[in-house]
Amino acid sequence: MIKLPVYILFVFLLFTGAQARAVDYLLPDLDGQMQSLEQYRGKWLIVNYWATWCKTCMKELPDLVATYNENRDNDIVVVGINFESISQDSLRGFVKEKAIPYPVLMSKPIPSTPLGRVFALPTTYIIDPKGKLIAGQVGLVSQQHLTDYISEKRISEDYVSLAGH
Repeated sequence: MIKLPVYILFVFLLFTGAQARAVDYLLPDLDGQMQSLEQYRGKWLIVNYWATWCKTCMKELPDLVATYNENRDNDIVVVGINFESISQDSLRGFVKEKAIPYPVLMSKPIPSTPLGRVFALPTTYIIDPKGKLIAGQVGLVSQQHLTDYISEKRISEDYVSLAGH
């Protein structure tokens, strides 16, 4: 049974393709190397759009860092996509100053991304291990809500696969 706060947190399912796949979304990392979200297939992927000027983004940062740190050897990955016009050097300095340990990619603000529209910051999407975009949230997320949501999805996936046998 889904816990009510977790359900409410991810009620915002993607307007443009809740059943879409995480396409080969290529963006530069802090060293200018192109990275793809496809490289994380087989893991739960939390994609967080944020900006350095966004106070709510900074408020949720400790939860994203904790989620990453506690799951880096498991099957949950956090990737930050900086969604502003900022120089690579400035962003690299900001990431170092804030001790952001997870991968950070760069994107200029655009009306629509391969994952869906980003109406406001922060915006977080969750992609399942099969590469299917399953949820999104505009606004603040917490470590507890993210891990509870993924745990609930794991249970329902296990239940579905067990029921099929």
